[in-house]
Parts: sequence; C-alpha cells; structure tokens
Amino acid sequence: MNKALILFSGGQDSTTCLYWAKKKFDSIQAIGFNYGQRHIIELDFAKKICDKENISFDIISLKEILSNSALINPQEDLNKSHPSNQNLPNSFVPGRNLLFLSIASSIAYNREIENIVIGVCETDFSGYPDCRDEFIKSMKKTILLATEKSIEIHAPLMNLDKAETWKLAKDLGCIDTIIKSTMTDYNGSKNENDWGLGNLDNPASILRHKGYLKAKKNKWI
Repeated sequence: MNKALILFSGGQDSTTCLYWAKKKFDSIQAIGFNYGQRHIIELDFAKKICDKENISFDIISLKEILSNSALINPQEDLNKSHPSNQNLPNSFVPGRNLLFLSIASSIAYNREIENIVIGVCETDFSGYPDCRDEFIKSMKKTILLATEKSIEIHAPLMNLDKAETWKLAKDLGCIDTIIKSTMTDYNGSKNENDWGLGNLDNPASILRHKGYLKAKKNKWI
C-alpha cells in the first residue's frame, strides 16, 4: 500500500499538504509536536481535522528540548530578529525541522511507511534555513545513511508563494477548511477574517493575509 506520514501542525500549510496527500496516497497518518510553543491551539485544530477525515493523529511531546525562540518564549518579541542570528526572525526555532524529520523517519520506518510529507516552503519561508529545498534533500540522504531505507520526503509547497498555496487549497477543495478550521496565528488568536483566524500583529498572520489578497487579486480563489 502507498502510505504517507504527515507532519501536521493544524496550520494553513500543513493542512493544505494533508489534503494534497489524501489525493496522492492510499493511506495517510499524521503526527504533531508539542514542543513548548506559545500555544497548542493549533494541535487542537489538527486533531479536529484528522477526526473529520478519519486520519490517525499522534501528538509527540518535545517539551524542554527546543528553546531560544520567540515561538517558545512568550516574553520575546515575534517581530524582532533572532538573538543568535540577526539575519533570522525571532520565530526561528533552532533544530526544529531537523528534529521533526528525524523522529518522523523513525516512526515511518517502524510503521513501514515510505513517504513523509512536510509543509515547508523556501519561496516565502520567513528566513528559516530548515525550510530550504537543499536541507530537505540532505535529510533524505541522511535518513538513508542512518537506516539503509529510502524514505521519500515530499514538500509540495516548496516552490509556492503564499498566494499559490491558497490556490492549491482551492484546487484541492479544502479552502473552507483552511479559512475556518486552521490556526496559523503565532498568538493563537481566533479572531475571524475572510482570510482565516488571527490578528495582523505577527508575521505568520501577515504573510497569510498578504497571500490571500494576492490570490484574490489574481482570481485564484
């Protein structure tokens, strides 16, 4: 059976990837991570979506492992540069995708799943180095070296900007779910807008809003 494991946060990007995977694979499973982020509202949204779509969803706790990020420390300003690297945003979580993919590869190996799906994107990746195509390809090679098993890593959003991600959601027929049932806002705001839930006081919601406006202007949605 053609199976896939989805790294699923309950946000716009990973939800779009989940519906992309539903069309591509015979069977999918999902995992999410509680790593001490500002809120776990996104994981509540993720569980509801998985329950609706009858997809198994496991939440893995990584509390107190990751640190040094405004996404983990609510006292830090999300709109500033990262204290360890002024070229990166303060929302960067060092080692996050490295750790996520390592854990996912172990789970996939033991469940005899040969595909991992992740919602990273280097086109508007907020400056995160672990969202680049080069990094994803290196992880595939590393997993093969570590396990002697080839596990494909799919990143369907890799070359899309946020407007094109909105278009993909429309094409997949999940745009209503994206707007009403996903949480991207870094502060967990449930304020309702035509582009979804959130406030325009943090980079994630601002990016989502701008992408929505561009997609509307281009008549993609």
